Formats: sequence, structure tokens, C-alpha cells
Amino acid sequence: MTGPARPVPDVDRRWFKRFGRSGPAETRLFCFHFAGGSASLFRQLPQQLPWYIEPVAVQLPGRADRFTETPYERMQPLVDDLIEVMEPLLDKPFACYGVSMGARVSWALAHALRERGLPQPRELFLAASVAPACDDGQWEWDGREDGLVGYVRDMGGTPVEVLEQPDLLAGLLPTLRADLTVLTTHGFRPATPLDMPIRAFAGTEDQEAHPERMADWSKETTGRFDLTPVPGGHFFDAEGQRQVARTIVEQLT
Repeated sequence: MTGPARPVPDVDRRWFKRFGRSGPAETRLFCFHFAGGSASLFRQLPQQLPWYIEPVAVQLPGRADRFTETPYERMQPLVDDLIEVMEPLLDKPFACYGVSMGARVSWALAHALRERGLPQPRELFLAASVAPACDDGQWEWDGREDGLVGYVRDMGGTPVEVLEQPDLLAGLLPTLRADLTVLTTHGFRPATPLDMPIRAFAGTEDQEAHPERMADWSKETTGRFDLTPVPGGHFFDAEGQRQVARTIVEQLT
């Protein structure tokens, strides 16, 4: 016999989206969205993974159903709060998959888990993010005459209907600005690299995080490093996302 279903805590529902996926799994895959994005980026992922890999998409404050909450502007409090809500879910092997800003969050989280003596990811899967070694204080969105709006248009991840609606765009920009501030103020330079495998996914036409700038993620681990070019720009298309999912399954199986 099985006991009554455990109620899902409110904090779990706010932070973690499973998009209908339920049942036993052997490995959890925590997924972290890009700056200005939301957990919905990973809505199709449960259909692309086998039963033994459970995708858990993280929803940061300031967007979607957490729109009224204040977004983070610094990495350390973001990671501290993540660990607090994630710790009950670290009871089985897990990996992290981060896209753009989410890649940096995954990397910072892995270091924080190690520092605290907590379970660490089996592997980091990092997509569309410049390696930390490439940080030089210059950021693609700074100093543009067309500001953040021009940056958003160039990156190509925002629906046209949002870009053409000033009110919708105005609602997006404060959260995006806060997310980008998390990146520009981090400046983390760990003395000791991680020791887990890192797999980087780089869009071949990505002007910001092209394969050459993602290759330096190899410096962030003493473990295995692999770089997988994916056709397209900063935001992978449907086929690119399926390619990423297939590679993750191969690595975690």
C-alpha cells in the first residue's frame, strides 16, 4: 500500500515547474532559463527525455507566475536562496542545464554546493554563455544607442508581438535589466576549478557566445570537457533543442 500523496509545498510550486511530468526517476535535471526568460523555455523538454531523467525547470522571481516578486540583482543571494529550496531535492543524483544567464547560475551554484559540502551535480550542461575567462568588463548590452531594446531585438529570443507592443516590452525590461545586473556584478574568480564534467553547447551563428568563446569553459573544470556546436544563433531552434536533449540523455544514461 502507498500512503497519501505528499502535498507540494508552496515554495516548490513557485520555484520548480515540472510541466505535467511525474513518476519515479533516477536522475534530476535542474534547468535554468536565460536572462529575461522563464521556466516555460523547458516546457517541451519532458517529452524529449526518458522516464529515468526528471526535468525540473527553475522559475526565478520577477516573471510569469512570479511577476510581482522582486528579481535578483546579485548572484550570491540568488544562489543562497536556490540552495535553500533545492536541498530537499538533492536526495538523488542530479545534473544542471543552464541557458545563457542560466549557465552562469548553474556554474555558481555548483561552486556553492561544493563549498558547503552538499551533493554536487553529476555534470553541467551549459548553453549559449560566454566562458568566465572571457569576461573583460565589456558587455554586449552596454553603451548601445538603442539600449536594451536594441539588444533584445538583436538576440532574437523575444516574440515579435512583444517587441511591437510598448506596454509588453516595458513589462519585460525591468526583469531583464535585473538579470543582466546579476551577470555584470558577479566577477567570480574561483581559486579551484570544479572537478565535474562540463558539456558546452554553442550556436555556430551566435555573435555573443560563439564556439570560440565557449571553448574556455574547459578552464572551469579539471574533469572532462566537451564542446558541441549547434546550428543557429543565441537561442536554439526546435531542432537545436532536440539535439541538446539527445546529448544530455547520452551523457546521463
